[in-house]
Amino acid sequence: MQSIQHLLLQDSQRLRILNLLAAIDLKDAYIAAGFVRNMVWDALHEKSTATPLNDVDVVFFDANDKNNSLAEKALNSLKQLDSSVPWQVKNQAHMHLINNDRPYLNTFDAMSFWPEKETAIAVSINAKKDIKILAPFGTETLFKGLITHNPKRSRTVFLQRVNSKGWLDTWPKLQINK
Repeated sequence: MQSIQHLLLQDSQRLRILNLLAAIDLKDAYIAAGFVRNMVWDALHEKSTATPLNDVDVVFFDANDKNNSLAEKALNSLKQLDSSVPWQVKNQAHMHLINNDRPYLNTFDAMSFWPEKETAIAVSINAKKDIKILAPFGTETLFKGLITHNPKRSRTVFLQRVNSKGWLDTWPKLQINK
């Protein structure tokens, strides 16, 4: 199976979106969740066209942003660059409050609390076109077509997400990792 970097380099839409994020120079910023996960699952299912992106989840960490205004500023900047992209921007320094967790240390740590391990993968690109990957749980299960519950979240929430998102319908070869 190909690597995330290889798949991204073959995907002009995702590369363009990564470069848009890089253009706004947001500290510790990545694109995560379905942006990466769906691309790999499409490849595993040998889909000839990519599953449409229903959102593009930008995650970053800035503990100095006390009033959480950077997310809105970043969202506005990204929309100015391309308003057709369904951007969502979240400062992970504040997400522990919503999730009732201890304060997160950084983006990597925040992602380690996400309900399924295969969603907790993020990518960024720099000016030299180097692709960086954050993956608190690694990428092995993603490339095996598994959906794995993160024990830091309830199994009920995990199963609700699997069902509500229709992953097993869209990618029927996937399996819930027991």
